[in-house]
Amino acid sequence: MAEAPSSELLVIAPSKPWRCTACTSEFEWGDFLTMDDGGPLCLDCADLGHLEFVPRGNTALTRRARRASRLSAVVVQWSRARKRYERQGILAEPAAISQAEQECLIDSEVRERRRRRDAERRAVEDEYFVTDLAAAIRAQFPGCPPDRAQQIARHAGARSSGRIGRTSAGRALEPEAVQLGVVAAIRHADTRYDDLMMNGVSRAEARELIREDVDRVMRSWGWPGTATNVV
Repeated sequence: MAEAPSSELLVIAPSKPWRCTACTSEFEWGDFLTMDDGGPLCLDCADLGHLEFVPRGNTALTRRARRASRLSAVVVQWSRARKRYERQGILAEPAAISQAEQECLIDSEVRERRRRRDAERRAVEDEYFVTDLAAAIRAQFPGCPPDRAQQIARHAGARSSGRIGRTSAGRALEPEAVQLGVVAAIRHADTRYDDLMMNGVSRAEARELIREDVDRVMRSWGWPGTATNVV
């Protein structure tokens, strides 16, 4: 068996059966051992049998368990592929592990409360923005029904949607960005644009085919120009 690094108290998870040199008990592969001058020792013979295993993966739990445990050891296993010992976790006192788990749980609850507060704050911010965007739509398109303006604003400004309302121009309520959001809404809700796209018509051709329909709705909402002025 290759020699494990000795800078820390190490426990090895072997890859084949082995025998303890002290009590002569036989163990299966994976049963932890430590290396003594006379050969492998089981954890009981090495006075480490009271410790419990904490697998790797939760850095905070591992760090806290080691800090709280009077005695701890690093568990390693030989990797034949990488030709080196790799950490699998630690052994620590049960009370220390329980304490670490409780501390991590408290942290988790704190993070969850913070996440909820942040979500609530973002929801309020989004509602203010939707209201402002709807007002900007109505300012440019006074004939747009209020509920429709609200619907367009909510759709265009949905967080993480990648739509025009999430761009810097949209967040700033720049007139052209507001117009683009309105045109997009009309295109999908008031024309046959989606049907044309589903039937294999190119995007440019589909837009040209429904341009007059878009213009008609825009004029009915009090827009003095045409979709050509926007896109």
